[in-house]
Amino acid sequence: MSEVKKIATRDSYGNALVELGREHENLVVLDADLAAATKTVVFKKAYPERFIDCGIAEANMTGVAAGLSTCGKVPFISSFAMFVAGRAFEQIRNSIGYPHLNVKIGATHAGITVGEDGATHQCNEDIALMRTIPGMVVISPADDVEARVAVKAAYKYEGPVYLRFGRLALPVIHNESDYTFEIGKGEILREGKDLTIVATGAMVSNSLEAAKKLKEDGIEAKVINIHTIKPLDEGLIVKAAKETGKIVTVEEHSVIGGLGSAVCDALAVKAPTQVLKIGINDTFGESGPAVELLKKYGLDADNIYAKIKSFVK
Repeated sequence: MSEVKKIATRDSYGNALVELGREHENLVVLDADLAAATKTVVFKKAYPERFIDCGIAEANMTGVAAGLSTCGKVPFISSFAMFVAGRAFEQIRNSIGYPHLNVKIGATHAGITVGEDGATHQCNEDIALMRTIPGMVVISPADDVEARVAVKAAYKYEGPVYLRFGRLALPVIHNESDYTFEIGKGEILREGKDLTIVATGAMVSNSLEAAKKLKEDGIEAKVINIHTIKPLDEGLIVKAAKETGKIVTVEEHSVIGGLGSAVCDALAVKAPTQVLKIGINDTFGESGPAVELLKKYGLDADNIYAKIKSFVK
């Protein structure tokens, strides 16, 4: 059996920008002195006249992008999630969100899989922050195929979009030839009757692996990929809750304010359901290999399987 292809979604981001740049001359890319890491360097090489390195000045970069968007440009600002969502939050809120400008935010190195860079760089709060900004679309793609299509969908969308990418190479679970992406619409990856796993980003492939293990125990888990956390596909989640009776959310993000919170908000109003939230439990990360950190914080397939099995019983 051939090995599953793995690609980091930050690479997908850079490649998608180059493809878009070829088709749209109004696309500009801004970075905060991290182009090699965010992979916007590939756009810089292809279209240097449309690339602006703002230096280690994320707040200023945000303001520059806001100005460019009022002149007919479609700017993508890029940095680590911790710095663009965290350090530049006020500028994103007031300079992009409040006037509802057409700026896209490419946040790479999200979650604990930043690895050895440690807690200061491991942003597990960015989804919560971006969800609170009125009118902000929040997207967390699961693999290379979805990430590239999501970047293109963000370009077409009129308004601010937050795109969350990771450093760790992820299994490619979609077929490019037949995959359709729509902002605000979730995707059923596996059918099941005993419970529903609602996952996003890097946790989608691990959740699929956990579902396979559960099947061996006679537990049939439906798996839903929620690539768009805001606006949330409430209809799909409510339907799944009514059909299976239990919901498990899985995210490489704090259990406070992220996917799990968004799902609980929807279910509390439309279909009160027992929910288990799997994520980072109100703690900071630490330095270490990404795969080992996922194990320690209970986000690898084996831990997800064990937690769900206990929850079902």
